[in-house]
Amino acid sequence: MPTVVLIGTLDTKGEEYAWLRNRLVEQGSDVIVIDAGVGAHDALVDVSNERVAAAAGHDVRALREAGDRGAAVTAMGEGAAAVLAGLHADGRVDAVLALGGSGGSSIAARAVRDLPIGLPKLIVSTMASGDVSPYVGAKDVTLMHSVVDIAGVNRVSRAILGNAAAAAAGMASAHQLTKAARTAAREDRPLIGASMFGVTTPAVDAARERLGELGYEVLVFHATGSGGRALEALAADGLLAGVLDLTTTELADDLVGGVLSAGPERLTAAGAHGVPQVVAPGALDMVNFGPSDTVPAAFADRLLYVHNPTVTLMRTTAEEMRELGRRVAAKLRDAKGPAALFVPRRGVSALDAPGAAFADPKADAACFEAMEEGLRGSGVAVEDLDLHINDPAFGRAMAERLHQLISGGAS
Repeated sequence: MPTVVLIGTLDTKGEEYAWLRNRLVEQGSDVIVIDAGVGAHDALVDVSNERVAAAAGHDVRALREAGDRGAAVTAMGEGAAAVLAGLHADGRVDAVLALGGSGGSSIAARAVRDLPIGLPKLIVSTMASGDVSPYVGAKDVTLMHSVVDIAGVNRVSRAILGNAAAAAAGMASAHQLTKAARTAAREDRPLIGASMFGVTTPAVDAARERLGELGYEVLVFHATGSGGRALEALAADGLLAGVLDLTTTELADDLVGGVLSAGPERLTAAGAHGVPQVVAPGALDMVNFGPSDTVPAAFADRLLYVHNPTVTLMRTTAEEMRELGRRVAAKLRDAKGPAALFVPRRGVSALDAPGAAFADPKADAACFEAMEEGLRGSGVAVEDLDLHINDPAFGRAMAERLHQLISGGAS
């Protein structure tokens, strides 16, 4: 029987969780209820709030008496995460379902953050119609908008919570049935994480095809900030045999202030965890903004390219490219595992080709020189190729080198 874990603040949402539990049981699920609230109540739970608080090194009575809601939310989120980790290690989690307002959603989001990708995670939230990045992060969390506040079971919430229970039960059942198949697939074909943008797609397609021939399964991440964070998370979790980081464009947004930054930790997880990686300066020629009228006034005189009605690209300058090259080199120098850098002398994106909108050999050269200078004497191999990044030979060469690094061949 599949198991759905319910996580919530039972002191304020006891009625709703009791209703959810009954619906899940009716649909053939075993249910474990974790109480992540700090208040006293008489609701039926399987894991008490005392145990949850203790898992985070706190006493629930002390949290209650302190009256600091923010501290309590943080502590109970950490405790719920620890309890969930233990249940998952015991094979007792096939899906997680939670509901709440801002506080309950924050607790649930922290609780599921460390669970593996592929394990169903559903949060019914009053916060699901705005910026959901604090709740989703880099994981596959599904948010369902509650529409009405979660305050009792009424004709609207009954329909929404009923859908949530049905969804969680269905996902849990599917997850249980396919566990063995997923495990076998992971063991059969090592996973590679690859970064891609529309302007580097041909290169990644060529690399992905070659890696498939070599026996790998390739996960492609769209370099939109969240994609880069997801790639970093999988590398940190030890799920990847190697990383083909061909599209490091998110570093440009982090440097200049674009809208698709993955943060300053981008291009660090593989190195920190010893995962073999092959890196290229893909799409470092551009910074991303929204519609043209949203580009900051400070950049009004820069070279802009309207990619589509919702995306405007800005060409990075030689000075910015030099700094990006320096940053790439510094991150690779710190890598604890095998790494290689590939330099495409004829351009770093589809827009950075002879005659294209962002063609600027001098700016590219500034980046390339900074990377090569920063890696001199580091032991990180540098492949300087007289090719455009989207030449199929470039992608295949990166794939071949990554295979060598993974299999222990010459670097």
